[in-house]
Amino acid sequence: MEVTGIDVYTVDLPIAEGTYDWAGGNSYAEFDSTILRLRTDEGVAGWGEVAMLGSAYLPAFGRGARAGVAELADEVLGADPTQPAVLAERLDARLRGHPYVKSALDVACWDLTGKVRDAPVADLLGGRFGDEVDLYRAISQGTPAEMADSVATYRDQGYGAFQLKVGEDPVTDAERIRAARAELEARHVLDADFNTGLTRHEAVRVVDAVSDVDVYVEQPCDSYEACRAVRRQTDKPFVLDEVMTGVDAVLRGYGDDAMDVVNLKISKVGGLTRARAIRDLCADLGVAMIVEDTWGSEVATAAIAHLAHSTPADARFAATDFHNYNAVTTADGAPPAAGGTMAASTDPGLGVEPRLDVLGDPVAVYE
Repeated sequence: MEVTGIDVYTVDLPIAEGTYDWAGGNSYAEFDSTILRLRTDEGVAGWGEVAMLGSAYLPAFGRGARAGVAELADEVLGADPTQPAVLAERLDARLRGHPYVKSALDVACWDLTGKVRDAPVADLLGGRFGDEVDLYRAISQGTPAEMADSVATYRDQGYGAFQLKVGEDPVTDAERIRAARAELEARHVLDADFNTGLTRHEAVRVVDAVSDVDVYVEQPCDSYEACRAVRRQTDKPFVLDEVMTGVDAVLRGYGDDAMDVVNLKISKVGGLTRARAIRDLCADLGVAMIVEDTWGSEVATAAIAHLAHSTPADARFAATDFHNYNAVTTADGAPPAAGGTMAASTDPGLGVEPRLDVLGDPVAVYE
């Protein structure tokens, strides 16, 4: 089998709540998604998606993903998509860095491989642990009262874990954390995600101000070194995200005792092939994982569900149902997500079928 064509689509994903806001004054009403299809000489097709949180979150952006696919297209054409690890090595040799560019291509290979083997991607990634995966709900940045109200709303919908978007200033962030925690019971999990928004001394002030609150602290500062310094001044469980970019970063963090949880985003590390390697390492080391991506619709959420469901339960902190944050549906067959849990499809591949009427005409075709 070989890839004979690549169809690239772009779709804007409007936020159902109006805007999505986080540290650094970042506020978006919609996100740019690239969805692509790999066609083969045997008539089987695979789908993948990459969507970035704008251009100020990571060194990545929507149009860059499509430019990168153009750069890599001739390396993908003619390749065997049922050997995603082999293709991943070829793509890394062809284009240094830019993992987000390779992610949708890699996910499409896994979707296609599952269809060829008549198996869900979760089975290919190691098997299905349990019947469902616990979800967290990200709470867009706002006033303490607004964020507490959002937490209460999603708590009543069944979510058991919440990622609070903070990272503005120490006083307001501490108020947000306290207000949100007041809406929750002891069984609920609260993660204060600073998204690199504070300096080291500001972050120390926040963790000191909420020393009596049951909360996780996620990526308070931009650099690994600053986060590690804050970690050493608090007894709160610590999550690292933006600086966890690969196996080497995880090993360094583990050796330095710099975190208790890592945020594993599929596109941040280059797709399911690289994410699986990091996932297996973390599981072996006893480091729990938030399994998610940098955004996306039904295709990306399906990939998240399969990776999360094939992760041992004691290594799985939570996962994300990003398709439920959007005001548009790009595919049928999204992972069932209700009551704060999600389950990967049992259909072959990712189990989703994109809606071509929503995607429109391809913005690029490579053959």
